[in-house]
Amino acid sequence: MTHESEQQLIDWRRELHSWPELSGQEVETTARLRRWLQQADIRLADYPLETGVVAEVGQGNTLIALRADIDALPVHEATGLSYRSRNSGVMHACGHDIHSAVMLGAALQLKAQEDRLPGRVRLLFQPAEENATGARRLIGAGVLANVQAIFGMHNEPSLPVGHFATRAGAFYANADKFVVRVQPAPGSDSILIASQIIQALQSLTSRSFNTLDSLVLSVTRITAQKASPADAGEAEFGGTVRTHDAQVRAGLAQRAQQIAEAVAAASGARATFSWHPGPPVLINDARWAQFASEVAQQAGYQVQTAELHLGGEDFAYYLQHVPGAFVSIGSASAFGLHHGGFNPDEALIAPAARYFSQLAQQALQQLAARCPDSLLN
Repeated sequence: MTHESEQQLIDWRRELHSWPELSGQEVETTARLRRWLQQADIRLADYPLETGVVAEVGQGNTLIALRADIDALPVHEATGLSYRSRNSGVMHACGHDIHSAVMLGAALQLKAQEDRLPGRVRLLFQPAEENATGARRLIGAGVLANVQAIFGMHNEPSLPVGHFATRAGAFYANADKFVVRVQPAPGSDSILIASQIIQALQSLTSRSFNTLDSLVLSVTRITAQKASPADAGEAEFGGTVRTHDAQVRAGLAQRAQQIAEAVAAASGARATFSWHPGPPVLINDARWAQFASEVAQQAGYQVQTAELHLGGEDFAYYLQHVPGAFVSIGSASAFGLHHGGFNPDEALIAPAARYFSQLAQQALQQLAARCPDSLLN
């Protein structure tokens, strides 16, 4: 990759960063991506999508996919960068602009050797990751048809540039939400009852489940309406649950509902409990995770085994249909994801683009050779 092409990727990233768009609203982002891909003579695939882009490089029946997410967050940017967000209250505070630039770079490198590829690479520029609807939207549109393996990335601000991490099996957590509404009896206190339910729920993870299980339950908001001390009013609170075990996830939802209803009933009140499932636990295929790490080492990364991640990631939906691996690439930001000061080091873009190009080529070679056969399952 030449200095000019590396700078082009940075320029594209900065343009995306300046004009961020929220989940499902990525109209201009989609237009930019389409224009840049078409200028590179990369063919666009026709799927029924309002936002997001699917492109392909190569020929033949062997097919893998690379995925980048493209949406931003409702965060006010506080970086002071010359290319900071021009859309007030919206920011690429999770680095999806970086991810898009990386996969654009991979697409350009794959295009340069298209006639030598032993198959096809389908590039998914996915909308609406932040509200966990985008992956399912693309899957429903048919983008995984005939795909034999899929790979994706997230930048990791806690890792230095040049560092790489992934793991086999469970990686990112499921990310569910719950809401409890307390309707008190006359003369009772909805705020007091809600606080009692919250205390009971907070002890649930250490008293009803194995303390060695990866499990977090957090109440993140509470609202109440009491016009006077004599007014019973209503109270409502909600929160999130994260775990890496499907059985723990199912059991916790059931126990949380039982506790909320029982504590409220003990005070003559009524509690309604609703559960809102988010992305499931992200489970990397063991062989592809090892393969991705081996290619990263060849590409010059400092490779390590990733710790379990309590964040949610809708790439998990793809892995329910197709084997593959999700990886972390160091971005060395002083501020973490979803923070107004988040500022990933752009030096990660070109090496990551080269890595995904190399990963795609070697994965195609593995699949085309049908060795090992289990990678095709």
